[in-house]
Amino acid sequence: MRNIARIVIAIMSLILGFLFGQWVLQSTDLAVLFPSLAQLKGFLRLVVYGFNTIVFAIIFYILFTFLWKHGSKTIKNLAEVIGEKPPLQIIGGSVGLIVGLIAAFFVSNIYSNINSALSVLLSVITYTFFGTLGLIVGSRLAYPSEFPPIDLKRKTPNKINKGAMPKVLDTSAIIDGRIVEIAKTGFIEGDFIVPAFVLKELRHIADSSDDLTRAKGRRGLDYINEMKEISFITLNITDRDFKEVDEVDVKLLHLATELKGAVITTDYNLNKIALLQRIPVLNVNDLSNAVKPNALPGESFLIEVIKEGKESEQGVGYLHDGTMVVIDQGKHYLGQQRVVEVTSSLQTPAGRMIFAKIKEDQNEA
Repeated sequence: MRNIARIVIAIMSLILGFLFGQWVLQSTDLAVLFPSLAQLKGFLRLVVYGFNTIVFAIIFYILFTFLWKHGSKTIKNLAEVIGEKPPLQIIGGSVGLIVGLIAAFFVSNIYSNINSALSVLLSVITYTFFGTLGLIVGSRLAYPSEFPPIDLKRKTPNKINKGAMPKVLDTSAIIDGRIVEIAKTGFIEGDFIVPAFVLKELRHIADSSDDLTRAKGRRGLDYINEMKEISFITLNITDRDFKEVDEVDVKLLHLATELKGAVITTDYNLNKIALLQRIPVLNVNDLSNAVKPNALPGESFLIEVIKEGKESEQGVGYLHDGTMVVIDQGKHYLGQQRVVEVTSSLQTPAGRMIFAKIKEDQNEA
C-alpha cells in the first residue's frame, strides 16, 4: 500500500512540476532574463522543467512522509471511532453534515464581494461551523444518546446519593453480576460510572468466537441494562478516555483518581494495584465474604459430603452460599448428608472456610 502511494505521489509531482514549469515559461521571456543565453533557449526550457520537477518531487516526498507517519494513525483512530457508532447515527451525521455545508454555501455568498483574503477566511470559518453543527445535530437527532453524559455537579432528587463518591465499574465486576443485586438493595451510595472503554471491552468479549467468553460478554451488557432500569440509582456512561494508556485497568485507576471516586471490581490484582496507589476499592468478593453468616463453634447443620479433603480422612462439603466446609473423618461419608458440628472457622482471601466434625447424634440439626 505504501509503495503504491509512493508511485502515485511520484506521478503527481512529475505532472505538477511540468505544469508549473510550463506556467513559468508562458509568463516569463527567457530571452529577456538571460540575453547572453538566448541561443540556448531549448536548454533553458529543459532546466526549468527539470528544476520544477525536482522541487515538486522533494516537496511531495516530505509531505507524503509526514502524512503517512501522522495521518495513518489519525485515520485509524477515526475509523475505529466511526466503527463503534451505530449505523443510524453515522447516516444521520452524514446527512446533517451535507445540510450544514449547503447552509454554509448560502451564508458565504453574503460576503463573497469582500476583499479576497478576508472572504476566504470567513468562508472557511462558516463552512467549519455549519458543517460541525450539522454533523452533531444530525447524529443526535438520528440516534439520541441512550445514556446521559456524566455530570458530577448534577443535582439529583435521590437524596441518598448526595455527597457520596462516584463508583467506577470494572469489567470483571459487571460480568460477575452480583453488583446488580447489591445495587438493588440500596446499600451502596453514589453514582455508578461505566467508562466507554469498559463497554468497548465488553463488546469485544461478546463478539468472541469462544462460546463461553461470548456468553460472559453478553451477560455483562445485560447486567448494565438491568442496572439502568433500577429507579433509585444513577448509572452514567462517560466517554472520558486516556488515549496514551493501553491497559483498561490503568485507565480505570486514572478515571477513579480524576473523579475522586472508587473502583468496584472482583479482580484481585487490580485491587492490589489500586490499594498501592491509595485509590479506594470496593471488592465484591470482600463484600460477599463479609455478609456471610458466621459459623460459631458448637453450631450444627446438615451438609452433604461432596469429595475428599487434602488431609487424610477429611471430607469436603459446601454451604448454599459456596462456603467450603472441611469435615474431619468425612471421607467415610462421601455422597451422604450428615449433621456436622463446627469446630472453628478461617477467613482467607478466597473466602471463609469452616472446619467441622461429624456429630455423634445425627438426629440433631
